[in-house]
Amino acid sequence: MSQDPYYLPAALYDFSLIPRFDECIEDLAEIAEPEDWDYKNTISDKPKPILRNYINYTYKRIAEEKKVAVSEDEQYACWNTGLITFNHEPIFILFERNKLDNPRTYWHFCKFVRKGQWELNKFSSLPEMAHYFDDPSCLVYNTRRELRSNIEHIIEDNRDRFPSEFQNKSNYSLQNSLQGAIYSALERVKRNYKTAIPQYYNGNIQLLLPLCLDEPTKADLALVIENYNDFYRASTCLTLDMAYNNARQITRPDREWLQP
Repeated sequence: MSQDPYYLPAALYDFSLIPRFDECIEDLAEIAEPEDWDYKNTISDKPKPILRNYINYTYKRIAEEKKVAVSEDEQYACWNTGLITFNHEPIFILFERNKLDNPRTYWHFCKFVRKGQWELNKFSSLPEMAHYFDDPSCLVYNTRRELRSNIEHIIEDNRDRFPSEFQNKSNYSLQNSLQGAIYSALERVKRNYKTAIPQYYNGNIQLLLPLCLDEPTKADLALVIENYNDFYRASTCLTLDMAYNNARQITRPDREWLQP
């Protein structure tokens, strides 16, 4: 492992030693603007799993953009979490040089700090938060475009993501249910642009639409929409918890239908 303070591996655990990470996540939740960071449909053995994923994947983007500040003496580093306190003050994550014997990483987690705290005076300038898109139009579903849905693939590869009462249905029956849900989702987004929720995945912005298989007001899954410039393509779906994890990386999703 490189001991270069400016080396930015893709994974947070390769960038810094973070002992008692669960406790760190709890501490961050205490100082950040109040938000529900727990799953509603999935059992997790980790506290605040949405916040935990948010920090891990935000760092990945931060590393891609090289938005980590290093102090002049190379003893401290920080990056912008993109979160704010209750009083709307940006929150940074601070690291200090790893002084353990034979350190695996150059950095060791120190603490989460508000922008105005004295610890950040070690840096001549503070890094910006992660950036995910340049064209805001990618965040809005263009209802004039054709949507091409690979229904068979969605069912074959994601049957275990469907509600239990649908998993034992025949492919034909499930296909009819899915086609109806997609039609309803398209009608819904025509009347309310906020129905389509953006997510960041593998360097691209995708859109999520609700799939209501049983009740018209309750989403069971999220349909993933990929942009192909002249048309949209849908070939997979996500559980609501998976969708919320991906969407929360950009911003707190509108709760019209996507609940963690």
